[in-house]
Amino acid sequence: MPLLDVVRGVAIIGTLMTNVWIFTGPGAEWGVLSGGSPAGGAAGTGSSSGGGGSAQGGGPAWEWAGAWAEAVFRLVADGKFLSMLTILFGAGLAIQYRSAERHGRPWPGRYRWRALFLFVEGTLHFLLVFAWDVLMGYAVTAMLTAWLLARSARARRRVMAWAAGAHLTLMGLLTAGLVAYGGGNGTGAGSGGGGVPQEVVDLYAHGSWADQVAFRLENALVLRMEPVLTFGLLLFLFLLGVRLLRAGAFGSDGTGRRLRARMLRWGLGLGVPLNVACALGGEDWFLMGRYVAAPLVAVGYIGVIGAVVDRVRRPGPLTRGLTSLGRTALSGYVLQNVVCVLVSYGFGLGLAAELGGGGRGWDPWWVMGLWAAVSVLMLAGSALWLRRFSAGPVESVQRWALGLTENRSSGRGGSA
Repeated sequence: MPLLDVVRGVAIIGTLMTNVWIFTGPGAEWGVLSGGSPAGGAAGTGSSSGGGGSAQGGGPAWEWAGAWAEAVFRLVADGKFLSMLTILFGAGLAIQYRSAERHGRPWPGRYRWRALFLFVEGTLHFLLVFAWDVLMGYAVTAMLTAWLLARSARARRRVMAWAAGAHLTLMGLLTAGLVAYGGGNGTGAGSGGGGVPQEVVDLYAHGSWADQVAFRLENALVLRMEPVLTFGLLLFLFLLGVRLLRAGAFGSDGTGRRLRARMLRWGLGLGVPLNVACALGGEDWFLMGRYVAAPLVAVGYIGVIGAVVDRVRRPGPLTRGLTSLGRTALSGYVLQNVVCVLVSYGFGLGLAAELGGGGRGWDPWWVMGLWAAVSVLMLAGSALWLRRFSAGPVESVQRWALGLTENRSSGRGGSA
């Protein structure tokens, strides 16, 4: 199923479309909590939150163009590609279950080691690189999904319904609270922009790497709230990925094309109007936009990508690059975050402080340029890497670590 690799490559690049604003905004990772959301800064508000913002009402035309470009960029990306990546993770889990079943291996069996490795990997990524890591949440959700794969289809449908209902209820209650009591940003005397405390802005603009690691440790409970609050959504999307794969939605035959056409119509037909309505509603509707409307759009995006791939006669450089990135997705995800950290934060090049805000006129163009440059780096780098190696660097480390656990288990006479 070549489409899976292409869609996964698109999802990795698309995830960066959202995260790049976190790296370049005031207060970076903490700024998401103190200064609004990664999807903030709609053109209708007359301000741009990413990278400090420079588009002000009544400003030059190019400032308004920047504000609108940023708003569209964020609206296209926020939450959609993360949901797409989650669906694909569930589909990949279904493939591994099918492989274990075909070879007569116990399930979840050694997959438990794979999930544990992913959790450790995510923990290190969270502490050392990026506070908004998704791998830890994926690892926990994957273990529950793996257990459900050995249960009946009826049981999985029940869990999907429960997960969706619980998630929608929670998002609805939280949104009602934001609308009722106000969840907008506040800017006080001690803030460094968008309500972010000045000391936090200085930490990411000028602080050392060790100071930032210590900050993540001190605030780990708060910074790890997203996978907790969205666990119902993660579980639903994992199981949706399983269901789509088993229904043939990623196949190249007529069944796959028909299913993807339905995904396109329903996903975009329902998701886009709902997403636009949430964006127009303001920051108080951020949760509904990112965690309710965006997953619908993600389903439509998969349909769109499938329709485009179906029409490609001979894969060109872009298709080959996306396929390579999809096959090295874990390495690409880590690489894009490491590069953005080194480019944006004070212990690296510090461009977030140098180019962001201050009326210099670089916002938001340099942020979108950073996204484009890192995307090209990943596409070209993954293609070149796979010319010599069979898997990405992080994937190779994972295989090596899993091989060690299997060898030790075999040496003890047990089975992993």
